[in-house]
Amino acid sequence: MEQVFAPWRIDWIERPDKNADIDGCVFCAFAERDDDRANNVVARSNHALVLLNNYPYNPGHAMVIPHQHTGDYRDLDEPVLTDHARLKQRTIEAMETALHPEGYNAGLNLGGGAAGGSIDDHLHTHVVPRWEGDTNFMPVISETKVIVEAVEDTYDRLYEGFAEQEGATVPDDGAVEF
Repeated sequence: MEQVFAPWRIDWIERPDKNADIDGCVFCAFAERDDDRANNVVARSNHALVLLNNYPYNPGHAMVIPHQHTGDYRDLDEPVLTDHARLKQRTIEAMETALHPEGYNAGLNLGGGAAGGSIDDHLHTHVVPRWEGDTNFMPVISETKVIVEAVEDTYDRLYEGFAEQEGATVPDDGAVEF
């Protein structure tokens, strides 16, 4: 069996100042904040938001996060579940338009720390665009992850990808709304 190691991720997981400016759940805080761009919130719907990952595996690595605070997927009622699913579809569409990936990884880390997530009490779906050859020797040889685009630049590209979609509302300031 082959294994892929990502040892650089431990710095993120074990950082001492985890969201020091936030009291409580970081995802709930992002849902309530106004400055979407500064917080990397690129899109919003009635029951969920799309947040770019600060430490992406690839450019465009986003998380679709329901507003409802729960770590148990079974707790989501039908309107929240449906809205979350639809926003995942819109996220893939925005990535397709803006980034032209050749594939995607998408998934939830459920069941606490054993599932591998660093935030286990507020479920979220990771959507990671992938390209042939997007992995390389740098993480293995030098424990260094090469990120080919700044998160701010990816934000601009995905924002436009969301803004082009049917039903999108593009406010003067803030995330694209559906």
